Amino acid sequence: MTALTRLSLTDFRNYAGLTLRLDGRHVCLYGSNGAGKTNLLEAVSQFGPGRGLRSAQLSEMTRRDAPGGWALAATLDDEQKISIHLEGAGTAKRSVRIDGAPASPGDLAERIRIVWLTPAMDGVFRGGASDRRRFFDRLVLAHLPAHGKASARYEKALAERNALIERGHVDPAWADAIEARLAEAGTEMAINRAIVLEALQLAIDARPEGHFPKADLTLEGEAEAAALRGEDFRTIFDLLVDAYRNGRRRDIAAGRTLSGPHRTDLAVIHRPTAAPAGEASTGQQKALLIGLILASATALSAGGSGPSPLLLLDEAAAHLDPDRRAALFDELSALGGQAWLTGTEAFLFEAFGDRAQRIRVDEGTAALSE
Repeated sequence: MTALTRLSLTDFRNYAGLTLRLDGRHVCLYGSNGAGKTNLLEAVSQFGPGRGLRSAQLSEMTRRDAPGGWALAATLDDEQKISIHLEGAGTAKRSVRIDGAPASPGDLAERIRIVWLTPAMDGVFRGGASDRRRFFDRLVLAHLPAHGKASARYEKALAERNALIERGHVDPAWADAIEARLAEAGTEMAINRAIVLEALQLAIDARPEGHFPKADLTLEGEAEAAALRGEDFRTIFDLLVDAYRNGRRRDIAAGRTLSGPHRTDLAVIHRPTAAPAGEASTGQQKALLIGLILASATALSAGGSGPSPLLLLDEAAAHLDPDRRAALFDELSALGGQAWLTGTEAFLFEAFGDRAQRIRVDEGTAALSE
């Protein structure tokens, strides 16, 4: 089981200084709106790859009027000590140490996997393709931390190609070189997405029927479709190279690259009604989204290639009826990791019983309530 048994914050968001000593059970944070519950979840999310659950700039997380940057420290499973430090309030880099030794974000990813659900994600099925793509790529990143580097390489090459075609005249040799790098990173992304989609669908299919409906998932993108068919790296790479080369005239007219993994969409079908998730009711979409997050955590636990996940669920219980809340807590308890949940009232977590610690959060402070 992966669990935080200690968490310390210094000059992070609205916390000047805070230390929570935990016993490894699930963590339920309750308090009024604006007290800092989500800030604590964001602090935990910084121990995973990426920019955290708010996708905020590092400097934005520094407490107002703090003299320097912020610092976080955690003890993992009562053994490893991990710290993250932002050197100055205006910097864009963080330093990581594990058991006192310098480490990289990649080292963190080998020790902690994090999956989260926030209210901002509630509209993902009704939003645009970019919303669903970001949602799915966050899941991929939790399963395959190297996906982040592939995505960064792809975005860099994509920006270079877009800058080239915006000129209205493309030097073929120059374009070939950029498109080769774009296709290489794009192929890696497509294969990563296909791997996680298959693992996620298997986990969904294995879930019991109940309060959180099952979904049928598809990736709508040529490269991902090829990866799901089992095509090898070279075949997918050639497919993307041909698409970029053949699309140059069209892309010049549009002023941007119109095909590739940056245009892929995640199609989600609400299995009980066989309807697209975007057509489901708000309650059905919320339950479907929770089911996807639980399936992702289950797939991570079952994969055996990394630690069991930490789940961060911001206000997830507030909009569920008592039966669904109890079902959610039962599923969380059956997983191998630790869940962190937020809510405005302590009664929302009654069905957890003694399986969770409850922490009351006030402005800039937090304390165990049991």
